[in-house]
Amino acid sequence: MASTTTMKLALFSVLTLLSFHAVVSVTPLHVQHPLDPLTKEEFLAVQTIVQNKYPISKNKLAFHYIGLDDPEKDHVLRYETHPTLVSIPRKSFVVAIINSQTHEILIDLRIRSIVSDNIHNGYGFPILSVDEQSLAIELPLKYPPFIDSVKKRGLNLSEIVCSSFTMGWFGEEKNVRTVRLDCFMKESTVNIYVRPITGITIVADLDLMKIVEYHDRDIEAVPTAENTEYQVSKQSPPFGPKQHSLTSHQPQGPGFQIEGHSVSWANWKFHIGFDVRAGIVISLASIYDLEKHKSRRVLYKGYISELFVPYQDPTEEFYFKTFFDSGEFGFGLSTVSLIPNRDCPPHAQFIDTYIHSANGTPILLKNAICVFEQYGNIMWRHTENGIPNESIEESRTEVNLIVRTIVTVGNYDNVIDWEFKASGSIKPAIALSGILEIKGTNIKHKDEIKEDLHGKLVSANSIGIYHDHFYIYYLDFDIDGTHNSFEKTSLKTVRIKDGSSKRKSYWTTETQTAKTESDAKITIGLAPAELVVVNPNIKTAVGNEVGYRLIPAIPAHPLLTEDDYPQIRGAFTNYNVWVTAYNRTEKWAGGLYVDHSRGDDTLAVWTKQNREIVNKDIVMWHVVGIHHVPAQEDFPIMPLLSTSFELRPTNFFERNPVLKTLSPRDVAWPGCSN
Repeated sequence: MASTTTMKLALFSVLTLLSFHAVVSVTPLHVQHPLDPLTKEEFLAVQTIVQNKYPISKNKLAFHYIGLDDPEKDHVLRYETHPTLVSIPRKSFVVAIINSQTHEILIDLRIRSIVSDNIHNGYGFPILSVDEQSLAIELPLKYPPFIDSVKKRGLNLSEIVCSSFTMGWFGEEKNVRTVRLDCFMKESTVNIYVRPITGITIVADLDLMKIVEYHDRDIEAVPTAENTEYQVSKQSPPFGPKQHSLTSHQPQGPGFQIEGHSVSWANWKFHIGFDVRAGIVISLASIYDLEKHKSRRVLYKGYISELFVPYQDPTEEFYFKTFFDSGEFGFGLSTVSLIPNRDCPPHAQFIDTYIHSANGTPILLKNAICVFEQYGNIMWRHTENGIPNESIEESRTEVNLIVRTIVTVGNYDNVIDWEFKASGSIKPAIALSGILEIKGTNIKHKDEIKEDLHGKLVSANSIGIYHDHFYIYYLDFDIDGTHNSFEKTSLKTVRIKDGSSKRKSYWTTETQTAKTESDAKITIGLAPAELVVVNPNIKTAVGNEVGYRLIPAIPAHPLLTEDDYPQIRGAFTNYNVWVTAYNRTEKWAGGLYVDHSRGDDTLAVWTKQNREIVNKDIVMWHVVGIHHVPAQEDFPIMPLLSTSFELRPTNFFERNPVLKTLSPRDVAWPGCSN
């Protein structure tokens, strides 16, 4: 046994090494991939080009979306094969409000000129900017009627903060860019969302930047601040339950490489992009086939297209709270910096990116994405006791790669993971944390409830309102090429009637290929079925079409009626699975302009074209939902509530692709024995 001093020195050396690689931010290389997010210089170029045409000395100009204009898909695929021979124009798509009109501006970044500039005359408005929301939430604090309402309630105006909420559409003939403003008490706690000031309606016009509607209806108790503080620095003992420390160390370094925004790990290669609306974007995912000695494409592009969060309280206080977090607030604009050693493990590497302000200035977002390997699972195993005089045990350790980002929209934190497995699976996952949307009440105990509260009493004077979270993923499969089909294999019960077996029944399968978009609208859970994207042009050695199947999470279906205004706007949740013919412009399931939208530019509308999808370039859209009935354990801050699904190879490989994968070798650790 080594001496205590030697052990301490060895341990110190290892921990010192760990401290150096605890936070590794990856700076993109100078060689730009056509799907790379916009750089700082490109944001500045967009800002300059637009301001040159519309000088801010003469025009009221605000940038609401600046993003990469998606290159033509076939150009990108040719670039992947011959990167030095293919030149792809680099363009940016801009949505700006100029003198109260919404402009769609396409800019060629190489020649630094505007290609087109069109005015949007349809329904809906762009993503709200952070800047205008920051101005709007200050309005009540200087508004005399609100100040009087505060005094009437005996509250301290200096301890009040407000927040902006989109208002949706409820059949109005004309819409203007308005938001509701709700206010909260920050006295004695930073957990503002659990201390709402109830009974006041405030509507602000964002273009006029003034309050245009105000009502003070009634007074309800403001929930207490007691036991709502979640900052560890403000909490008092006793703490618990106790968690023991773990030190991680990869003596061979990480098993992945990041070059610019391209990642290679084990048998996977893919690209990580970022968009101010979509947030993280996974592209060009391909897997190396050890038997075929080549990389095979699986997914051209994947991201969360929209998040629909309808609250289930129809009263004046809450009816409008039917949010579309991506299209109204921007997943990318709402992405937060990850906390090293908390949000991501010590061996993670981080990727920085840029977003933009309303005036077009680029804003550096440090640690926007982290990438790390996850250990501790089993890849495959078997114990064989069926051979006389032999005992066979084989097990393989699974190491997975996680790509993580966190999006915080108001009170909720969305932990978004893309997990890659060496066995060929991709597992997108979502975990929710943050603060419940609370409605104040005079009720302190369940026995006092006399009518539907539209939620649960989670604490005295605090109702956690029922609501849903519907995420819709955009999944552009390219299984061994762009031409794919969508198959539904139903499991059917067969009754044995001829006495040929002692059994009376069994089940078998029946496969149908969806011919059109209408055929591919699937409600999961009504009957057992396998949903697979296949390449009908490529078969395995035994004749099966290569493919990937969707293994869904527990399905959630919308419970609003289809003629309800929020559901008209969120009609993309009417089915759990949709499949469409690829169209470069069909990116946002809720439409390009979601704020105050009317549901006329959604996935549900596009699919009325009923395009053919057999042996075509197709896109799968998958809705992942959570019906959230709040509980006391969700208060005052919610432990992670998770859901996920799996994209799993199905007859894609000739056999188990990790049959010959070896477990990582054991590592000798100072003071420990295996």
